[in-house]
Amino acid sequence: MHYGLDIGGTKIALAIFDDELQCRDRWQLATPVDDYEAFLTTVCGQIALADERCRALASEQAQAEEHEQQQAMASVGIALPGVIQTDGTVLSSNVPCLNRRRVAEDLGARLGRKVATGNDCRCFTLSEALLGAGRDKRHVVGVILGTGLGGGLCIDGRLFNGANCLAGEFGHQGLAASVLLDHGLPLYDCGCGLRGCAENYVSGTGLGRLYRHFGGEADTYQWLAAYRDGEASAKRTFDAYVDALGSVLAGQILALDPDIFVFGGGLSQVPEIIEALPIATQKHLFAGVSLPDFRVAEFGAASGVRGAALLGKNQLLNESQLFNESRISKSNGPNSQASDAVNPPSKRSIANG
Repeated sequence: MHYGLDIGGTKIALAIFDDELQCRDRWQLATPVDDYEAFLTTVCGQIALADERCRALASEQAQAEEHEQQQAMASVGIALPGVIQTDGTVLSSNVPCLNRRRVAEDLGARLGRKVATGNDCRCFTLSEALLGAGRDKRHVVGVILGTGLGGGLCIDGRLFNGANCLAGEFGHQGLAASVLLDHGLPLYDCGCGLRGCAENYVSGTGLGRLYRHFGGEADTYQWLAAYRDGEASAKRTFDAYVDALGSVLAGQILALDPDIFVFGGGLSQVPEIIEALPIATQKHLFAGVSLPDFRVAEFGAASGVRGAALLGKNQLLNESQLFNESRISKSNGPNSQASDAVNPPSKRSIANG
């Protein structure tokens, strides 16, 4: 079995998957955001609960003996908000107690098993690239249009994290000057310490900010009803939003040349936005550039936990492969090498790049 956890600013989602990544059980609970000790205790308690539920599943299927062997190998993968450095330290998380903490190391010590962690946007991208809307594409860029703006890149089924695990943090690139000028937008300060970051315009929070800038008085959720009713300020907000997002996507096309954009987050469920993006993106590209596909995530909000489970499963498979290769090497002598025929590499590996 494989456990996937998606840690959000308000809730923790947890799911149990079998080896075929079919969901067997799932639930959620509130996130302890200010107390790190409470966070660790809560997560460890939920892993223990997952073990109990796995035992119940095995009992129902009269496979208890087989399950006892499987449970010892149950993997744990966790999707975290924020930048996760190469040493496991979490930065810039919207869950304050996680900042400057090595979550995987601390949880692993308490649980007595390895824990794999990854950025939540990257976990979303991995899930959709391997199993969802991008499974038929080689170069997949995931885009989360939620409270913030972020994403990830998968190449041939492998996450590309970059030298400092910053690949996909395009919410903190500067918004194109042409967008600011065309729509008369100010430079907003960003929580990261910079000014004019795309996330301050192209996110749920940013959309509400744009609406107020153009004279609207409602929140982001009420904006959509106003837009569909033809309200002028809501229409100006929509035009500025899709233009800003189009400029961000155009930058990703020029830098990464993906086959597809896969969209998640609450605003990806607004069909008018997704339908307007090809034209809005093309506007910011020179003539002759072909656009990638634009698709909404197949697994929706469940992609985060599924991607986290994939991280955990991959870590378990890698450890098992190293163990098997070590046994083969010892049995064949100190100078022998394990053959790829014994553990052939997957065509679409789920390893981190």
